[in-house]
Amino acid sequence: MKQPLSETSVLNALRLVKDPDLHRDIVTLGFIKDMKIEKNNINFKLELTTPACPVRDELKAASEQAIRDHVENVGQVSIEMTASVRVSPTQQRAEVLTGVKNTIAVASGKGGVGKSTVAVNLAVSLALDGAKVGLLDADIYGPSIPLMMGINERPTMKGQKLLPLKAHGVGVMSIGFLVDPMQAVIWRGPMVSGAVKQFMSDVDWGELDYLIFDLPPGTGDIHLTLVQSIPLSGAVVVTTPQDISLADARKAFAMFQKVHVPILGIIENMSYYICGHCGHREEIFSNGGGKKAAADLKVPFIGDIPIYTPIRVGGDTGKPIVVLEPEAIQSKQIRQITRNMAAQLSIQSLSTPTPKIEIDLGVN
Repeated sequence: MKQPLSETSVLNALRLVKDPDLHRDIVTLGFIKDMKIEKNNINFKLELTTPACPVRDELKAASEQAIRDHVENVGQVSIEMTASVRVSPTQQRAEVLTGVKNTIAVASGKGGVGKSTVAVNLAVSLALDGAKVGLLDADIYGPSIPLMMGINERPTMKGQKLLPLKAHGVGVMSIGFLVDPMQAVIWRGPMVSGAVKQFMSDVDWGELDYLIFDLPPGTGDIHLTLVQSIPLSGAVVVTTPQDISLADARKAFAMFQKVHVPILGIIENMSYYICGHCGHREEIFSNGGGKKAAADLKVPFIGDIPIYTPIRVGGDTGKPIVVLEPEAIQSKQIRQITRNMAAQLSIQSLSTPTPKIEIDLGVN
């Protein structure tokens, strides 16, 4: 039975709408803001936890339908979709990067899986959805982010801090901006670790919703420096489908698990190839390994990315595929993967904060 139109009846109707990722209704979650009822017209804001919400449109449609199904005499329903990214429970304990709400590591157990390409497209996708995003190239020995983002300038200073360079709506910092591209970075571990720390403490990142760290392959000094310096909000592990890559991806998972960094999900890159002439699907590196690994490790599988020539072209020309071909199916797949990742972060941010854990990594 429908209820007479009032703010209470509208809110009761909206309590029937649940966020499928957070498993709570949108009223309890505090998503409903600034409700106004004028005659029989209803206006309110639906404030999500991220502009990259994967079910944004579904929640809006479900909200209007719930009101019309359960409230009498409803005229126009105007819903303004907004977002306020919440500070992750881990980031609340950070002593550096205090203006950053969420810190995300993009990692792989081995090289050659397209991790940096994935990191760049995740960062740009978040920015395209309206988030404030930074991208830190933590691969000191092999910085590829300047090329992939199309930046060939040097950063400037503000006071005693470096200012990130901007491309595609993302603030970017890399050792590649500071050294001659023709010179190899031949540094021992302590120098590399020091550079990573400086990129966190001596760069003016400002206020960010998300800071993406593109980590080098493996599980070495840089990874340990990062997790010892800041409480990461979460990590994404990139793999390709074949067994050798999956074995190394599991090692990356084990490392993050040991240092209590939440795994937001596994991404399977180079998942398959679709012939541009005949449409035949070829699973060059096998297929489905990432999904199976995620199931075995009990972490989310947040999507797969096919082999697609413009993805490589975008990396070489500084125009990520989500900018180069925004309407391509592959770009839409990456945008959805990004939203799946953002949803996992929202789940983390709404969970009960855990106390700081002191970890003995056995490393000085």
